[in-house]
Amino acid sequence: MDTAPSALPSATTSPDIRHRRKVATAAALASAVEWYDYFVFGIAAALVLGDLYFPAGSSSAGVLAAFATFAVGFLARPLGGVIAGHLGDKRGRKPMLVLALTLMGVATTGIGLLPTYATIGIAAPVLLVVLRVMQGIAIGAQWGGAMLLATEYAPEGKRGVYGSVVQLGVPIGVVTANSVFLLAGALTSESAFAAWGWRVPFLVGLLVLGLAWYIHTRVEETPEFRQAERALAEKEKGEKSSPLRTILRGHLGTVLLAGGSFAVNTATFYILITGVLDYTTRELDMERSAVLTVSLCVSLTQLVLIPASAALSDRVGRIRIYGFGAAGIALWAVPMFLLIDTGSLLWLAVGTFVASCFLSIMYGPQAALFAELFTPEMRYTGASLGYQIAAVFGGGLAPFVMVLLLEATDTSMSVSAYIIGLAVIALMSIKVLADRARSASDESEG
Repeated sequence: MDTAPSALPSATTSPDIRHRRKVATAAALASAVEWYDYFVFGIAAALVLGDLYFPAGSSSAGVLAAFATFAVGFLARPLGGVIAGHLGDKRGRKPMLVLALTLMGVATTGIGLLPTYATIGIAAPVLLVVLRVMQGIAIGAQWGGAMLLATEYAPEGKRGVYGSVVQLGVPIGVVTANSVFLLAGALTSESAFAAWGWRVPFLVGLLVLGLAWYIHTRVEETPEFRQAERALAEKEKGEKSSPLRTILRGHLGTVLLAGGSFAVNTATFYILITGVLDYTTRELDMERSAVLTVSLCVSLTQLVLIPASAALSDRVGRIRIYGFGAAGIALWAVPMFLLIDTGSLLWLAVGTFVASCFLSIMYGPQAALFAELFTPEMRYTGASLGYQIAAVFGGGLAPFVMVLLLEATDTSMSVSAYIIGLAVIALMSIKVLADRARSASDESEG
């Protein structure tokens, strides 16, 4: 792993800057539309899915069921990462990204067309879970493909910046999803929104299929993969091996450390965009459209902070920037909820904005950092597994755990304690990764 300015070996071919930028743009768009499709489910889960698909005696039970379905998508993400990682390291980054986009488009459109419990009974929540699993597999497959298309085409010394364009897909997805929900809510009455207005954001996700076709026909495979493909072919002549087997046998510790370092980021992020939306509207009686607007505005700031922190990591090193962000999340966990609990939109904006700054500081260099943990022939598998493990134990469970903690303790400080615990795990994992990088550097110099 490289913790100084990025310096992975270049492939023998050197694409021109125009082609690099075209590929980076395609990867960023792929990330944005995938995350849009994924996030509309989280927003809908906080607002309407509990009542429509999981009717129960209390609003809390319905929300818990909807968030449990939300979490199911995260449980499926490692499966997508394993399948796409294995095939992506053997067959190429591009075909797996195209497959992920297609699967996401089909699943999201299916949710938008799915009848409710009142119409088809128990089949409705069952099918909702199946479609959410499909979304999870798709997003698990997508991240590694988009990230590697960008970083493996990056010029020398700019791997962090190029990787960050894929990371921008997250705030772009959040902003777009919130905007479409706000528009749907503004153009419909409460009853119309509950009846059909919430479906519109899911049907918009059908546009992802057009992007999948564009990448399939217009984007070339990365030079680093082509070089690694030749090396892998030579290796397989003498022994039966696979990227997944190589990772599990020799690099599982690195995968787990990567996941441990990032779980706090995903958990805090999903607490902010789904858990806080439910908490403020259901428990604090804040207006839905106002809270969505705050979330949208805060996400816009990430469009600046993510590439800025990535560019800084190209200069001073990934681990230093990444660790600073994790420490900031730990320190801000308590003040953030103290501000949210005031029920003031202003203090909600301040609390979530500062938290978002620390999330962006971590998220900017994360793509390049994870890419640099593994060699090209097993990079898709290793980086995807690390990312998706963090997604399961951080993001997928976070909104569900938040509701449980609030119900059990009747205080938001329990949620702060949950975030702090994950931050401690992150800082410990980052410390081990930094020590390993330092030892590897000393050995190479010796």
